[in-house]
Amino acid sequence: MDINFPATVAEVTAAFERYEAALVSNDVAVLDELFWHSPHTLRYGATENLYGYEAIANFRVNRAAAGLARTLQNTVITTYGDNFATANTEFYRATTAQVGRQSQTWLRTADGWRVVAAHVSLLAN
Repeated sequence: MDINFPATVAEVTAAFERYEAALVSNDVAVLDELFWHSPHTLRYGATENLYGYEAIANFRVNRAAAGLARTLQNTVITTYGDNFATANTEFYRATTAQVGRQSQTWLRTADGWRVVAAHVSLLAN
């Protein structure tokens, strides 16, 4: 298995950056597109546990669109073969001193790279 084959890292990095741009601009259509449309998809958020694509999509439609801007630091993307990857990052918002962490598991599907599992948490101050 090739770890961090450059072409695969570039593909996942592009998908990750597209996701981040959609997140901070609240582009719900792109966010929904980039999550795997499956009941097996999950997202653990800072205040919610979401099981299945439908629950994640419902959360996106109903969440507040204010205060989404953030700065990323220590982003690590690791690919395992050609079809599986993880993306981990820390994030900071200008409105708080709390450090956030985000983990995503990406899978290459027939429709392209999709998040199959995600986790967001905040470190205690």
